[in-house]
Amino acid sequence: MGLSVTSIVFCGAIFGFFYAWVCSTMWGLDHADPRTAIKAMQAMNASVRNAVFFPAFFLTPVVLGVTAAAMRFNGYKLPAFWFAAAGAVYLAFGLVLTLTVNVPMDEALAATVIPDDAETAREIWRDYSGRWQFWNQMRTIASGIALALAGYGLARLQPDRVF
Repeated sequence: MGLSVTSIVFCGAIFGFFYAWVCSTMWGLDHADPRTAIKAMQAMNASVRNAVFFPAFFLTPVVLGVTAAAMRFNGYKLPAFWFAAAGAVYLAFGLVLTLTVNVPMDEALAATVIPDDAETAREIWRDYSGRWQFWNQMRTIASGIALALAGYGLARLQPDRVF
């Protein structure tokens, strides 16, 4: 039971993390003074690289893969497939997408000197926020799909054989 529950918790944690950016954080920053939004985003991006974030972000596909392998090894091919699919979806459209799109955008924003002029800051923020939010929504949807796939895999297990 431990592996399957751990997989669900990891998927839920990363889905919730991305979802919070969708439904509150970015909307709030979009309504703030753009100079404040840039400074706040720079600070949040710098602080997210920590030991609390690391497991959910980097280890979710590992936990899903280990769960799938344990299930497969024990003859539960169909549940193993769903956990493996969850891992593949998150790996490609959560982790890799973040590392190839959102992180480079964040690094570019981190190197940006916040202008004193509000209109210039508004242009910088508008260019960053719209694109960043689109890709964040994509990784949020993917993480939600991964969570649903893992949940479906768990549901496919026999009640007396939960990993």
